[in-house]
Amino acid sequence: MPTTTHYRLRWAALAVLLTAEAMNLLDATIVQVAGPVIHAGLPGPDSDIPWFSAAYTLPFAVFLITGGRLGDIHGRGRVFRLGVAMFVLASLACACAPSASFLIGARAVQGAAAAIIIPQTIGLIRALFDGDELAKALGTIGPVMGLAAICGPMLGGVLTHADLFGLSWRPVFLVNVPLGLAVLLATPLLREDRAETRPRLDLVGTALVVLGAGLLVYPLIAGQAWFLLAVGAAILVLFGVQQRRVAAPLVETSLFAHRGFPAALVGSLMFFAVMSGLMQVVPMQLQLGLGLDVQSAGLTLLPLSAGLAVASWLAGTWLVPRFGSRVMYAGLGLLLAGILAANSALLVALALCGLGMGTFTVPFFTAALHRVSPAETGSAAGLLNAVQQLGGTIGVALLGGVYLQTGTTNAALWIAAALVLLAAIAVSPMVSSRRDR
Repeated sequence: MPTTTHYRLRWAALAVLLTAEAMNLLDATIVQVAGPVIHAGLPGPDSDIPWFSAAYTLPFAVFLITGGRLGDIHGRGRVFRLGVAMFVLASLACACAPSASFLIGARAVQGAAAAIIIPQTIGLIRALFDGDELAKALGTIGPVMGLAAICGPMLGGVLTHADLFGLSWRPVFLVNVPLGLAVLLATPLLREDRAETRPRLDLVGTALVVLGAGLLVYPLIAGQAWFLLAVGAAILVLFGVQQRRVAAPLVETSLFAHRGFPAALVGSLMFFAVMSGLMQVVPMQLQLGLGLDVQSAGLTLLPLSAGLAVASWLAGTWLVPRFGSRVMYAGLGLLLAGILAANSALLVALALCGLGMGTFTVPFFTAALHRVSPAETGSAAGLLNAVQQLGGTIGVALLGGVYLQTGTTNAALWIAAALVLLAAIAVSPMVSSRRDR
């Protein structure tokens, strides 16, 4: 029947978009376990290890909103295909990297390509579905992303340990090539979609945020040139001023009218710095400090991933409907307990951290978008995603850099604990004294 065929084609198109989303999220986490092995194969300073991750997530963060604007202007389907093609070529370049500096540069191109791909998916899903089917389609994103986040570190460990065809860590990047090509071949299933009114690109704003964020991250990883932190912060302040004066800003300034959304941005920065920082430091300590092989290091993260998955389900189905946004505090408490226990009972500590992360994220994103108007939802979601990626980059740089400078996890864990406490303070304006409805 034509209607049945049409129905199946739409859901096949959704599978294409979800594969692209999962592919990008896998690449954000898969290198965290493989980093020490890559470093052994491409010798250089120890600071290269956190750069293998940060070089991806930093461009991903700072170009996300611009990537969304490109889809509005030139068509989301067209920009999506361009981004996937860039991602495949960058992945191949990563796999063939002859040096650490070449790999870091190729990772940056990968991150920029991901920033072009990801903002298009929601618009393309909206072009495919409507009504109840749209809600069902959007509801598939969370589980797929959760599964990708869980599989990333383990897949990185397994692929690297397997040493397929004697290629060591290179299959970590090669796995993207068949996935990306399959997505490209299936893109005729997608409907073209673009904004009704074509916005303008804010090139000055983009340049300011790229420069400011880069100057914040560099000294955290390098452990030197600390004055650049102040320079980067000043440039980001200038970016904020510029956004208020430009006709077509990257960021909708109306989002800051209520204190809840700025609180969400600060809380997201702190929380995801801890989350990504821990997932960088733990594999480094297991391999560089304790001498475990890469597969064992990847599997050691399984309690964290499992805890995150279970807690996300419980929070979404029971805790948040019953207790509302106050559940965020429970999540941060569990995360803090896990961090404090990490030096004595690692597997239990990782399980607690995963439970805390999953318990926090569901009420956090619900509360963050609670008072955002429908017209601001796209901009708010894009900005939250960008800040999440930036927080992850800072966490990898800060905690990873501290670990490499001290040789132990102690200082990194205390910094992580302090960031959790700061996150609890930051999100307090988002917490309702009554159950959220």
